[in-house]
Amino acid sequence: MNAVEIEEAVTALAATPFDRDEFPFAFLQAFGNKETTLRKLRSGASNKSDVGGLLQTSNIHIAVADTGNVTAKLDALRASLATTRAKAKFILATDGEAFEAEDLLSGETVACTFAEFPDHFGFFLPLAGITTVKQVRESSFDIRATGRLNKLYVELLNDNPDWGTAERRPDMNHFLARLIFCFFAEDTDIFHRSHPFTGTVEKMSDRDSSNTHEVIGEIFRAMNTAITDRAASALPRWADAFPYVNGGLFSGSLDVPRFSKIARTYLLHIGSLDWRKINPDIFGSMIQAVADDEERGALGMHYTSVPNCPPSAPMAQI
Repeated sequence: MNAVEIEEAVTALAATPFDRDEFPFAFLQAFGNKETTLRKLRSGASNKSDVGGLLQTSNIHIAVADTGNVTAKLDALRASLATTRAKAKFILATDGEAFEAEDLLSGETVACTFAEFPDHFGFFLPLAGITTVKQVRESSFDIRATGRLNKLYVELLNDNPDWGTAERRPDMNHFLARLIFCFFAEDTDIFHRSHPFTGTVEKMSDRDSSNTHEVIGEIFRAMNTAITDRAASALPRWADAFPYVNGGLFSGSLDVPRFSKIARTYLLHIGSLDWRKINPDIFGSMIQAVADDEERGALGMHYTSVPNCPPSAPMAQI
């Protein structure tokens, strides 16, 4: 499994109702463990935990805690003789509400709600044999966002093959840049909180996606219309609430590719991520990774750390 596949599996696990008995095995499965390995652990043949948890030699010691006792359970895992004997690299404790883990080699820790633990999947990539450096661990959100943008991009090209031609590729890249700006702007208060981009698309576009491109197009048109020109622009009230954005990001063609129901769903999922966690310096690299055929083919097999990324286009000003 590559990093993007692992992120998707971890996200699906976090969204599944918490099962105290199954979680440790499902966690290992999300990081690429085969069913034969899991069967041995289930049978106890290779599980030597001394705290009622799941211990994978040379990898991780996991335990499910009673509600409210996650920190104490993590302390027990750290003090466990079995953890030491098995040379576990990580310890992890959760009660389905809180989530705590520690890298025993570096001393780094994670403490978050259970729902948020996918944001830290990069912390555990060594469990899948993926050696990480600090920059890659810190780019966990960038990988999540890029993987989802990739799915949206592929779906849009399936429904709009002309947008994948050499002639229209710049239009698609420009469209991606506009979307990324909107996702970032709604989470960093560039847009007024009462008029979020994702929420407006969800509310104003039909569930069958037939007018999704029209809704997005009107939002883009608003951001390309100066306040002094609004009265004559005939913008719908819900689009008029978006600010004017200068700097050229929304100038030129305002064409938007048509959306299938699946593409609309992908867009809403991308918008539900917390874009405050992204480093804006990565924007140009994200677009390249999604829109370039060669880069997209390698997406998840490697990820360029921020210091090595080509600079993104300057952010538009409002």
